Amino acid sequence: MVQSVGIKDVARVAGVSVGTVSNVINRPDTVATETRARVLSAIDRLGYVRSESARQLRAGRSRIMGLLVLDMGNPFFVDVARGAERAARAAGLGVMVCNSAQDPGEEAEYLSLFAEQRVRGVLLTPADATGRNIEAFRRHGIPFVLVDRVAEGTTECSVSVDDVAGGALAVRHLVDAGHRSLAYVSGPPGLNQVRDRRTGALNALAEAGLGPDRLRELPTERLDVAAGRDAGARLLGLADRPTAVFCANDLLALGVLQAMYAAGVGVPDDLAIVGYDDIEFAAAAAVPLTSVRQPAVTMGALAAELLLEETESDGTRQPHEHRRVVLRPELVVRRSSLSAR
Repeated sequence: MVQSVGIKDVARVAGVSVGTVSNVINRPDTVATETRARVLSAIDRLGYVRSESARQLRAGRSRIMGLLVLDMGNPFFVDVARGAERAARAAGLGVMVCNSAQDPGEEAEYLSLFAEQRVRGVLLTPADATGRNIEAFRRHGIPFVLVDRVAEGTTECSVSVDDVAGGALAVRHLVDAGHRSLAYVSGPPGLNQVRDRRTGALNALAEAGLGPDRLRELPTERLDVAAGRDAGARLLGLADRPTAVFCANDLLALGVLQAMYAAGVGVPDDLAIVGYDDIEFAAAAAVPLTSVRQPAVTMGALAAELLLEETESDGTRQPHEHRRVVLRPELVVRRSSLSAR
């Protein structure tokens, strides 16, 4: 078994005290040039690497920011992570990315891990609709910012998109195109995003003088392509099949598109489809997908900046003020919804 080299080994080989080695590592200007050179030579010969985690625990200043998302298989969250990493790196921090897989149990375990590692702070897209995981994590005193979720009933910062407005954009577009019978392929009912997008869809129908019965909901247990294909199969089995479908995210929409293609149903002539998120694959689909765009990279960067602002504690900053940032979505129209009715 290979033993790691410690600071005492460096001190012994260099013929100096442990304190001198520590000064060379942390405050080199306080050590005489000849002594510093001897210590650095010993570090090089032994291959010593200082324990960054131990140093951070002593200083109480971790250089790691946690990021816990719902699904790293969804390119939307990859873009959120890119934005967060960009802001964190600019501040000299790294990001530990974890995936709850939409499972509250997984979420609880990762939040415990973040607490054990004493990360600087956490960016969190909650999977637990009850809020119990957040409440338990709050007791550790580690700052966190909610991402893709409004901080309702809490004092923490949040960065989100107006999903009610986004759902309305999608369905208003379909209604304006002449559709009067629509479906909503949703996701786990406990997710606020899914509920808010449905609310927006119903609002758009009401604006057009159409009742909620014009929107048939097809719930799914997950927000992935496989769930979209399953929803597409259910859609095909309906006797009075809707002429348009709005999906809670692009992965679901791509799954529905695959199901229609396999069944020989034309998109958009037989069925118009609108997704949500505007991931890269949306424009590259066999039938380019109309989608409600979320500024995911911007969302991740803003959330990280809010967390950094809160965790700065040099004694000279202004007191941190928690904020709720709500970004506006944008409809990107492509061929999947451009049927003439």
